[in-house]
Amino acid sequence: MAMTADEIQRRIRENIPDATVTIEDTAGDGDHYAAHVVSAAFKGKSRVQQHQMVYAALGGGMNGELHALALQTEVG
Repeated sequence: MAMTADEIQRRIRENIPDATVTIEDTAGDGDHYAAHVVSAAFKGKSRVQQHQMVYAALGGGMNGELHALALQTEVG
């Protein structure tokens, strides 16, 4: 079963509580998303570390539940 936009947002916010998360279904198929995540928790972290934090928040959802995620992060 594919992960919904609401589920992606919920998982990120559970693990990065101050995050502002915007999710877009880029293909309209419920399987290809773009996420923009803004959080003070990203301060002092490289872009790779920021993305690792988001992927960790998704709890391995990229392995079957989530086909594609274009990720943009920034310090908030």
